[in-house]
Amino acid sequence: MSQEHPALAVAQKSWRCVQAHDKQGWLDLMAEDVCIEDPIGVAPTNPTGKGLRGKAAVSEFYDTHIAPSTIRVEAHESHAAANESAHLMTLTTTFANGVTSRVRGIFTYRIDDDGKLTNLRGYWSLDRVAFEPPS
Repeated sequence: MSQEHPALAVAQKSWRCVQAHDKQGWLDLMAEDVCIEDPIGVAPTNPTGKGLRGKAAVSEFYDTHIAPSTIRVEAHESHAAANESAHLMTLTTTFANGVTSRVRGIFTYRIDDDGKLTNLRGYWSLDRVAFEPPS
């Protein structure tokens, strides 16, 4: 019987928590010194381009960018090695005003020896985001 790769399991739990609006469950997956770069580089969700570091910053990120929206995660392909997993995904976000955005990118998840998420990185850019008006 094969066991699921730990980094893949954490990524999947992260997606479930985000889609279910389970903030505490999502934060519980993370190491104290977690760093989220979503996307990598300067963007509204990553203002310095150096990522959001620590659970307090990640909690604020959740409140600002995840809580007010509905996010659907579609993983098209996943790979895991060592303490990391990488995923070709499409994120579909419906904002409070009804506008929907869709972006396809590669997302990586790194865990520490305790199975806690230390890094989440999104390889996508704002110029690749497709927006749709409310239906």
